[in-house]
Amino acid sequence: MTLEAHVRRAARRLEQAGSPTPRLDAEVLLLHVIGRDRTWLYTWGDQPWGDAAESRWHRARFDALVAARAQGTPVAYLTGEREFWGLRLATSPGTLIPRPDTETLVEAALARAAAPAGRLLDLGTGTGAVALAFACECPGWQVVGVDIRTEAVALARHNAAALGLDNARFIHSDWFDALEREAETAFDLIVANPPYIADSDPHLALGDVRFEPRSALVAGAEGYADLSLLVDRARAFLAPGGWLALEHGHTQAAGVRAMLGRAGYARVVSVRDLGSHERVSLGQRPAA
Repeated sequence: MTLEAHVRRAARRLEQAGSPTPRLDAEVLLLHVIGRDRTWLYTWGDQPWGDAAESRWHRARFDALVAARAQGTPVAYLTGEREFWGLRLATSPGTLIPRPDTETLVEAALARAAAPAGRLLDLGTGTGAVALAFACECPGWQVVGVDIRTEAVALARHNAAALGLDNARFIHSDWFDALEREAETAFDLIVANPPYIADSDPHLALGDVRFEPRSALVAGAEGYADLSLLVDRARAFLAPGGWLALEHGHTQAAGVRAMLGRAGYARVVSVRDLGSHERVSLGQRPAA
């Protein structure tokens, strides 16, 4: 069988198993196993896999990954990586998988980073995706990412080192707690993609979410508990005129805007993602 035939067979299996992107999943898993890119596959896909020992190991490894994906395991956990903002990031089952919707949070932060230098805080950083995307675009800024999970902090540090981004650092903290011991506590931008899914949400039983850490997904008060906490506490860590930007569920924008308004933030606004859902809400600490 040719490589293309192996991909087609795997894609059919994944489609029957319910994958929303069976062909893409099959390609990514094959290319991960053989260490090639998609251009190589399109050029050489008509070649047979071969019978050498290495080829047999590749086929066995590919079949095992396809079987795991058919059971629902996210591709990012099977390959150990995911692309976000054009950056290749290591992933692990101890962190959320970076998603395209979260690039809206990066865009919102960049739109409010007019100065050539400043300080950004990323709360609940996970893989470090948002912090590292911002650090890459704004090399004059100092970026701090925090996470309560030690494995997430270690992973974010690994990603920063792999990308050579020395203007981003990551520390272990339960939201703001460790920052209270820092010499400098004021930030020009604070961003977060906190847990915002209600415990009763049926989507928790679907797709990749089933395999992601529940503590990074679910919040009390019908998904608003952590959003409310961050709105209340962030003002003490924002410089005058600084912005707070929060990712949330597509039905929560009005509620988050109301929280920001009650807490005294100005210029409150929501930003839509590529699916036209209100995905990020922002507020500015008044300058005076």
